[in-house]
Amino acid sequence: MRTLFLQAPSFDGYDGGAGARYQMKREVKSFWYPTWLAQPAALVEGSKLIDAPAHGLGWDDISHEADERDLVILHTSTPSFRQDVRTAELLKARNPKLVIGMIGAKVAVEPQTSLEAAPAVDFVARNEFDFTILDVAMGLPLPDIAGISYRNEAGEIVHNADRPVLENMDLLPFVAPVYKRDLQLEKYFGGYLLHPYVSFYTGRGCKSRCTFCLWPQTVGGHNYRTRSIAHVIEEVKYVQAEMPEVKEIFFDDDTLTDNLPRVEELAVELGRLGVVWSCNAKANVPYKTLKVMKDNGLRLLLVGYESGNQQILHNIKKGMRTDVARRFTKDCHALGIVIHGTFILGLPGETEETIEETIEYAKDIDPHTIQVSLAAPYPGTFLYRQATENGWFDGGDHLLTDGGDQIAQLSYPHLPAAVIYHKVEEFYKRFYFRPSKIWSIVSEMLRDWDMMKRRLREGVEFFDFLRRRKEADAAG
Repeated sequence: MRTLFLQAPSFDGYDGGAGARYQMKREVKSFWYPTWLAQPAALVEGSKLIDAPAHGLGWDDISHEADERDLVILHTSTPSFRQDVRTAELLKARNPKLVIGMIGAKVAVEPQTSLEAAPAVDFVARNEFDFTILDVAMGLPLPDIAGISYRNEAGEIVHNADRPVLENMDLLPFVAPVYKRDLQLEKYFGGYLLHPYVSFYTGRGCKSRCTFCLWPQTVGGHNYRTRSIAHVIEEVKYVQAEMPEVKEIFFDDDTLTDNLPRVEELAVELGRLGVVWSCNAKANVPYKTLKVMKDNGLRLLLVGYESGNQQILHNIKKGMRTDVARRFTKDCHALGIVIHGTFILGLPGETEETIEETIEYAKDIDPHTIQVSLAAPYPGTFLYRQATENGWFDGGDHLLTDGGDQIAQLSYPHLPAAVIYHKVEEFYKRFYFRPSKIWSIVSEMLRDWDMMKRRLREGVEFFDFLRRRKEADAAG
């Protein structure tokens, strides 16, 4: 079937390409590659991938695609679902013969209600969906395809058996050629990554059990399944040869450092290629492994600290000690490894005192840059069930404003949502508006003209972010 893989138009700045992490507008505009769409696109011969938000495309820009396709696969999420349903309706109205399917955590955990809310959608693919979509594109009858929920000819919703989890990750083709074919690399950037960059996965799943984290609890699973080192290196070589403008490769595995011997082996191979690279890491990587990584091209680690309060880390099953994270951060500073640290306010057990503790902790360990989010109870997570059962959350799906900014959803008797919301702005200001941090950023700008232009743009975006928060607060 002539297949289109579509990240549909959404609010300006919608960054849903990473699937699990950043389905919102952030304080500094960033776009991740739509890897979860690119992977099945790589399997389906003759397919096309459109990432509308990153490329600034609206409905009028893509509507003609409906005329040329037999199958459209829409990536959706809880924040974007209503807009994605509207896109499906417009596609179907333009070409009633289209078969339309949805993928993503939202439909994986809520297939029945998702199909009921989206009459224009013919099926949703649950869990890991790469070969499920290939089966559909090859024309197999929907009743014969494992891993889907679909609407039959009578209009009834049918749930087929689950598809077994993919164990041999080398069966998946490279995504980089799809990026090169269908995407404009310069449209993808992150505040802490070199530009242009490319990101892809060397494995799926995360053995950690963090209660808030969406993808491992809905699609990826908790068994870390990895591609062979040789398979990863071949894709890196492809990037070097075919995408020479790329300055950094980001390995987007939930936690690449979960397997220490493997990440050391991968690092050595990357070092032989002279690649600059970065990855997600848990704040417990030993100095020995960090040094091997740094000596072989590692530039930056994205680290989820979440909180500076030990009890909150226990509450969310982070499996991390603040003292270990502190030592890890000191080791990274000593080795010259840049850290982008992420924190979450409003997790179970949060108080004004623990927020203060986290802000002081962040200032003390001093990652180069930070991201501060609000605890988001996504359907399918333990946090969602916990929050609804305890009355911290009404179970709704309004996780963002209509403009795409995050809303404080969790509210506690001792700590209302409004207080948590305001603390995000305070956190940013107290972290960044310090003489030492200001000088660090200014020094970075003075050393590099491209960085100068970039940080100035991000500064404008950041202050616009603060302004939008004030307007949303006034409206609320």
